[in-house]
Amino acid sequence: MSVRIDITGLRPEQAAVVPSPLAELGMALHALSEPGHHPGLQGWATGVTARLDPHLADRMCEADFLWRTTFSDLFLPYAGLPGGGLPGQTLAEELDLLDKLSDEQFVDAALEFTCALPYAEPGAGPLGDERLRRRALELAAARGPQQVRFSERLLADPPRIRAWLRQFLQDCDAAFFAETWSRLRHQLAADARHKTELLRRRGLAEALAAVSPAVALDEAAGRITVDKLGEGRTATADHGLLLVPTSLGWPHLMVLHRHAWQPVLHYPVGSPELSAPPSVEQLTLRMSALSHPVRMRLCRSLARSAFTTGELTQAHGMTAPEISRHLSVLKKAGLVTTRRRGRYVYHQLDVAMVARLGSDFLEGILR
Repeated sequence: MSVRIDITGLRPEQAAVVPSPLAELGMALHALSEPGHHPGLQGWATGVTARLDPHLADRMCEADFLWRTTFSDLFLPYAGLPGGGLPGQTLAEELDLLDKLSDEQFVDAALEFTCALPYAEPGAGPLGDERLRRRALELAAARGPQQVRFSERLLADPPRIRAWLRQFLQDCDAAFFAETWSRLRHQLAADARHKTELLRRRGLAEALAAVSPAVALDEAAGRITVDKLGEGRTATADHGLLLVPTSLGWPHLMVLHRHAWQPVLHYPVGSPELSAPPSVEQLTLRMSALSHPVRMRLCRSLARSAFTTGELTQAHGMTAPEISRHLSVLKKAGLVTTRRRGRYVYHQLDVAMVARLGSDFLEGILR
C-alpha cells in the first residue's frame, strides 16, 4: 500500500519547500484534539488547553472533524488554486488564499471525512449532487448532532461557514498560535533552506530522502512513492510539487492527492526517531511472524538465551526442519539474530526490535 505521485515532466524549478503558517495551525488544532497521537507535545497541549477561553474551546469542538482525524485540505488552500501556488508568509495571507477557493472546493474539502467523496477522482460534489448531499448528512448524523448542524449550515450557506472558519482561525491565532508560530517558524525556515539547498545541488531524490525514509523516488518511472497504510494516486501534471515542513506533525507524513489540486507532501521535522521507521511491508512481516503460536513459544525461549536449532528441537518436541522453518520466518522479519560459535549457530530474539513493535505499529498506522 502506498500513495504514488506521477512527476512526469516536472522541472527542477517546479519543486519547492516552503513553511506554511496555516498548515501548522491545522496541525496545532489536530494535536490539541488528539493528544494521544502526539505524546511529545503533551506539555505544550496542556499549557494551551489550560489557558484557552471556554468559548473558544467550545467553538473548537464545533467543527473538529476538520482536524481531529487528520486535518482537512482546507489548511493547504494554495494547492487548490489554478496552476497551484505557494503558501503565504503570514497567516493573514494564507487566509486570503483560502478565500480564493470556490464554494465547491471549500465544501468538498470540508466534508472529506464526513461524506467520503471521490477524493482522487473527478466528480460532482454535494453542492451539485443531491444524492451526495443526503449521504453527507446521513453520515454526519452518525457522528453526532453537532456535526449534523455544522454540515447542514455548510451545505445551505457556504459563505457563512467560510466567514465563521476564518474568524475562528484568527481567534486561535490571537489566543495561542501567534506565540507558537513565532517559536516554530525559525526551525521550519531552517529546514526549508536545507531541503531547498539539497534540491538545488543534489536533486529531488536526495531532498526526498531527507524528508523521510518512507518517501522514495523512481527516476526512471517518473514516480514518487510514499509508504503508507493507504492507497492514492496523483500527478504533478501542469502543477508543481510542494514540500511543507511541520514541527508539530510527527508521526504524520501526509500527502495531498486530491483530484486537480497540486500534490503536497506535509512532513515532520525534528522527529524523535533514532533510526529509519520500518516500511509497511516490514511491519506486516513482523506482526504476521509473531501471530503463530509456535513462533510465540520459540520467542519465549529465545528471549531468555541463545539456542541452537538442535536445542530448540529438544525443548519444543519438534523436528529440526520445522524449527528451521519457523526461525526463517522470524529472521526474515528481523526479529531474530544469529551468531556462529565454532560449528554451532546460535539464535536469539532481538528484544529491542520486539519492544519497538508497539511504537512502530502506532507510527505506521498514523503515518
